[in-house]
Order: sequence, then structure tokens, then C-alpha cells
Amino acid sequence: MYIGDYLGRRQTYSPDRLAIIDAGKQPELRLTYRQMNARANRLANWLHVHAGIEKGDRVAILARDGVEHLDVFFACGKLGAIHTALNWRLHWRELVGILRNTRPKVLIYSDDFTEAVSEIETALRGEAFAIRRYLHIEGQGIPGSQHLETCWQAAPDTPVSCESLEKEDIACLLFTGGTTGLPKAAMISHSMICWNVLNTVIHDLRHEDIYLNGFPLFHTGGLFTYLSTQVIFGNTTVLLRQFDPARALELIEREGVTVFAGVPTMYQMISQAPNWEQADLSSLRFCTSGGAPLPVPLVEKYTREKGIRFKQGFGMTEFGPGLFALPPEDAIRKAGSIGRPNYFVDVRVVNDSNQPLGPQQPGELVLKGPSRCSGYFNDPEAFAAVIDDQGWFHTGDIVRYDEEGYFYVVDRKKDMFISGGENVYPVEIESVLYRHPAVHMCAVVGVPDERWGEVGVACVVLKPGAQASEAGLTAHLEASLARYKVPRRIVFLNELPLSGTGKILKRELRAQLIENESR
Repeated sequence: MYIGDYLGRRQTYSPDRLAIIDAGKQPELRLTYRQMNARANRLANWLHVHAGIEKGDRVAILARDGVEHLDVFFACGKLGAIHTALNWRLHWRELVGILRNTRPKVLIYSDDFTEAVSEIETALRGEAFAIRRYLHIEGQGIPGSQHLETCWQAAPDTPVSCESLEKEDIACLLFTGGTTGLPKAAMISHSMICWNVLNTVIHDLRHEDIYLNGFPLFHTGGLFTYLSTQVIFGNTTVLLRQFDPARALELIEREGVTVFAGVPTMYQMISQAPNWEQADLSSLRFCTSGGAPLPVPLVEKYTREKGIRFKQGFGMTEFGPGLFALPPEDAIRKAGSIGRPNYFVDVRVVNDSNQPLGPQQPGELVLKGPSRCSGYFNDPEAFAAVIDDQGWFHTGDIVRYDEEGYFYVVDRKKDMFISGGENVYPVEIESVLYRHPAVHMCAVVGVPDERWGEVGVACVVLKPGAQASEAGLTAHLEASLARYKVPRRIVFLNELPLSGTGKILKRELRAQLIENESR
């Protein structure tokens, strides 16, 4: 079997190559492909014999980043089971709802979340659905929980395979943010993983690359943007327990990292780290930024001070995740662009009537191609709502493209607000704010207004030691934007709410602003 048994096949080719450096462990853990495959076989054997895991069963993990995520993912692949990584930022009550929907037979968790898991176990006790086994990674765990490493070490490392596994079978569930209700679980097939690897190889990776992963492994950015391709290539990946800018700089230099990926807020944080000035980043072939447009002043800072070449990317949980790529040579010339579509992705920009639009006409991005997910787990209606009758997937992103075929994200449909009858796109305003030398991070959201329907509020975090006034930033915006686009207020904050991947949580920010105004 080769479908699903990624490590088994990799051990055949390069058993003694260094696969994983788990820099979150004390002491650090360095594992070859032979060792990684043995761990996955042992865990798969234990899960099958002691927890009854079969093809299609779900195995959930609630943990900070570490090699255990990969142990579970690759063990599930061997069994034909479905890896289900939970977002540790969620409240335990939200996790209970997700678990009731996905019904895993096993829940693996790190010590950080023992209290949450205790609440989860109590909430699910006595229900028709019950988790069969709780396994803790470290610490003592809840009563009745077993230690993960003790379990898999006691099992044999004999090869495990699921001979009935096919390429369209589901490898894992990844959860989308969603705007209402529980996060939707995108079903990621083995085929989807392979098509993403092809797109990544064509545009990015080479043999011998060393990748530092700063994304959480419950997120498509962590598990699939580069990591899965690194394994199939037989390359080395460095894991952080949780993103830390100073630690990231240390590891890039020490391990000779050649590829790093992050969202713009990560790059902002790295540039402000205490060891930024002395850090040697010469090993990096390029850095990839996605999730939001990378501010041009930040690109220029990295290029000027560290000689970094940036690739701008764009992807999503349900598709890819790699969809677009902007090569480093275009980083300045096409600043703000997400680049051109990856090789095996078809794209269109359409209006509200689903008719294709031409260059420089903003509209919704729709997609077709083999790297699309297989739907939402237990929610076919939600997936049907984003697929039109021609099979195009509707992303909810407003984009435009220029005459050379380079695409630009204008905004999310949900982030756009209407003020006095005019569409206002926060990304456009944020890009101007980032040109101000005092602005470290910013986010613009629309809030209710009796006269205009909605007005913009800009939330700004200043760089350490920098000063700026509301009047000064307003004047800066007025010099570049139409009057109706200029936020009605500018609020200075010490920090912005961030997701586990470093994205700014605009819904939380908007809710905070509305709540403060109502007091």
C-alpha cells in the first residue's frame, strides 16, 4: 500500500534522513524517517488493537505543536482512519459540539488542555456517543487517561496497512472559522493532499530544503502548506511548540532553514524581536506570506536588512491550500498581489450574477480543480451552498486581476461594509495605514452608525517607542483615500486579538468595539 502510508514509502527511499526536529521538546527530539515510521506503526497497532480503530474512524488530538500530531496523522493514514485536529483556541463547550458532530473514538491531548478535557469528558459522559480512550501526551491527565508514549512504545512496530484505502478516502478533518455556528469540518482526501504536493513542488520546494513550521498543526497552513510535501520529498521540518519570534530567528540560523512561511503579523513580530538585528538569515531561500496582503514597507525592511526574498501566497482550508503564488522577483513590482494561479487550479472572478468579469473589475473569486476538499463532514447542505451548478467553488473573497494575470485580494465579502451607500474595503485602508512609520499592526472594521449605516473604526498598535495621534493618522489617510473611506475613529490598542495562526480576529475586535460603545 502506498496511499496513506507516507512514512512507509519514505523509509524505503531514505530511512536515515533527518525528518523532524521537535524544538518544542526538552531536550529537543531529532527523528529520522525510519524512527518516524516505527512510531507511526506502533501507534497504529495500538489504536487498532486497544481502541478498535478501523478505516473511517476518527482520532482527535487537542495539543500544541509537536511530533505527536504527526504520529497521529501518519498512524491514521496507515489504518485508513481520519485524523481530526482540534483548534485549541476554542472554548471547551465549542469543542464538545465539534466532538458530538465528528464522534472520534480516541482523544489525545497535551497537558495545557487537561482542564478542558475534564470538562469535555464530563459533558459527554452517559451519551450514546462516548470517546473510548483518552490519551495524554504529558502530565497526569484526567482519571482513566493513559499516557500516549507508554501506549505506543508497548506496541509492535510491524507494518500496518489498509489495503482497501483509495485516493478519494478521507485522510483528515480540518475546521474552518465559519461566521455562524460551529466551525465546519472540511474533509481532506488523500488525493487532495497529493495534488497540493504537486502544486507546491512546481512553485516552491526542492530536495534538501529545511522548513521551519510556525503554524499550528490543527490548521491547513501547518499540516499541508509545506509539511506534507517535505515528508514526501524526504526533507527536514523543524517544529515549534507555539510560534515565538525570537525562537524562530534562533532556529533559522542554527538549523540552516531554507524556507519559512507565516502570516503578516508573524513577520511584524519577528522584525520586532530582540534578536532581529544580530540574526543571520542568509540560509533562507525565500519566505512565504499568506492570509493577508504583506505591507510593502515590511517587504522592503526584510529585503534591505536581511536580504530576504518574499513569496506572497494565498490559499484556504477547503481548497489546496496552495492556490496562488507570487514569485520573489515580483514582490516589489507587483506589491500587494497574491500572484497567479498555481498550476492545477482554475480560477474566475464573477459578479453577483455569477458572470465572469474582466481585468480590474472586483468580484468574487471562484475555483475549480482537483485539490478541492470532498465536502463538509455531516453537513452536505453547507457545502452545496458554496458550489454552483457549474461546479465552481465560491470563496467569499473579493479579488481583481490585472492585465498580466496577477491577482489582488480586495477584501472578504464579510469584512466589506457599506457606509452611506458606498462599499468600503478595510484592506485598502489598512494598506495605507501600514505606510505610516509608527504603525506596527492595524485592523479596520465597520461598526453600526445611525446616520451612515456603518462607519469604519481603525484599531492601531504602534511600534515600540513610536508615537502617533488620531489626528495625525487621519491626515495620513486623507492624503491617499476618498473621504468616505477614512475611518470615523482611530483607536490605539496595546495588542490585537489574534488567531492561533496569527491572523487578526476582526469579528472579536468588532464585537469589543460595539460592546464598549454600548456601555
